[in-house]
Amino acid sequence: MFDVKIINGTIVDGTGKPAFQGQIGIKDGKITEVGACDGPAKKVIDAEGALVTPGFTDIHTHYDGQISWDKDLAPSSVHGVTTCVMGSCGVGFAPVKEKDRDRLIRIMEGVEDIPGTALAEGLTWNWESLPEYMDAIDSFPHAIDFAVQATHDALRVYVMGDRATSETPATDEDIAAMRDLVRDALKAGAVGFSTGRTDNHRSAEGHATPASEAQLKELVGIAEAFKGLDHGVLQAVSDFDMAQSPERFEPEWQLLEEMLKASGGHPMSISLMQRDQAPTQWQQIMRKAEEANEKGLNIRLQTAPRGIGVMLGLEATFHPFIGFPSYKKISALSLEERVKEMKKPEFRAQILTEKSDKVSGDGSSIPPLADHLLGNLELVAKRLYRLGENPNYEPAMEDCLYAEAMAQNKTMLEVLFDAMLEQDGHALLYFPIYNYSGLNLDAVREMMTHPLALPGLSDGGAHVGTVCDASFPTFLLSHWGKNRGKDLLPIEQLVHMQAYKTARFIGFTDRGELAPGQKADINIIDFDQLSLNPPRLVNDLPAGGKRLLQDAKGYRMTLLNGEVIAENGKLNDLRIGRLARLGQ
Repeated sequence: MFDVKIINGTIVDGTGKPAFQGQIGIKDGKITEVGACDGPAKKVIDAEGALVTPGFTDIHTHYDGQISWDKDLAPSSVHGVTTCVMGSCGVGFAPVKEKDRDRLIRIMEGVEDIPGTALAEGLTWNWESLPEYMDAIDSFPHAIDFAVQATHDALRVYVMGDRATSETPATDEDIAAMRDLVRDALKAGAVGFSTGRTDNHRSAEGHATPASEAQLKELVGIAEAFKGLDHGVLQAVSDFDMAQSPERFEPEWQLLEEMLKASGGHPMSISLMQRDQAPTQWQQIMRKAEEANEKGLNIRLQTAPRGIGVMLGLEATFHPFIGFPSYKKISALSLEERVKEMKKPEFRAQILTEKSDKVSGDGSSIPPLADHLLGNLELVAKRLYRLGENPNYEPAMEDCLYAEAMAQNKTMLEVLFDAMLEQDGHALLYFPIYNYSGLNLDAVREMMTHPLALPGLSDGGAHVGTVCDASFPTFLLSHWGKNRGKDLLPIEQLVHMQAYKTARFIGFTDRGELAPGQKADINIIDFDQLSLNPPRLVNDLPAGGKRLLQDAKGYRMTLLNGEVIAENGKLNDLRIGRLARLGQ
């Protein structure tokens, strides 16, 4: 007898082969049969009119702090994700000495826009080593499974202390210590190691991150920890300095290749996106990745299914008016009270005569991105859009605020100010920074359909007041599978990308496919109804911290180990997710 049987669904099994009608039998948390599945079951789930897919694996999240206090791992867990990989971009919280805890918080706060106050209050810190961290976060169940990578910033601070950010090269002893720590983590079940090599990553004080200081010798030495192991991936983010110094692209690429060679044949993923400052760099990266694979180096490209940008709004982390004198006077008021003041004609008239200061109402510095917005208002406004009640992540040029200002013979500040007040101040504006140089997603389609591409870069758990890209898996299926209207991709290909390719790249052979012997991690999706709600701001982080969450329609059920953990886009009370260890 089956524990669970799913009937009448259209099975998209994750392998990429054509969808088919069939049933799925589940016993003891595993799929035991796919096809006829004759025989009774304790529970029957009718998937009539729905797709039945494997659960999704998200290979790029930042729940490293949140996971120590939060069981839900939302919003990823309501977007079909049943396994998330943490420890991306080199930032994390283990290993750590007590004296360095605040330093790691400040790095995470700066790099990933997670409120430092929330981390300071929420982190349990019942660990020092990375294996102890893994045991601590696995000491209580979560909504979905999760996996850990060793992170370069934490390693460097643990081993080098103040020298980690002093532009002092790591010594041979430092490198050996970091290599041993990574080896210990991998033996304890960590799935990889990540490093961050981009000037865009800064601590909350604006300092360079520890990993960005690393030289070739250090990266090669750490990568040697992988030799002789049958699992483990490397992950790197780099801007290659192409915009500022094109001649540095080749040395940076060679550095990553040497690091990969030193690992003894393990795979590496690097971030791929289109930047305005270097609009063809992504194509060069793809060519270099192709050449590397021809030489036997396993490099994969993490890509996003849409533009990567930020949300601006009165509830978000920032908006264009946070440094204006009139706004600073009311910034401490509630949203309702701020909107009431801002709707007064005299307030509007006054603020439109002002300019932004470098300091916001709470005394903090204006975020660099907000300063950039105001300094390049006309240029930015050509790529600034209302997100709306039905979020449109591929808007047309005529929908931008600049076009609206021109059509109505208004100034950009007037249009921006009025847009901020829509929906009683809850309105969000969408500003795609990367992947939107052509004002469409044509380049994104080319990136993510490349044979070396992997869906990634969702940053689940990060940039909580400006971004909600943990919804990437839902967008991937809905936009590219049915909504775009042109250049659609087969749903079988999309599921293969988000479920099978991601899981197998990390090293999971027990999930990502609907086949006998696989974990019964399954989504039942009403594809016709699959869509995204607009992001919403909630105050549910420790210390009153805010974050954006985004719900989805169309997920009838998500199962983990054969048990239903979510219905109709909402988690239930079941928490059976555990740490997914490799090499055990």
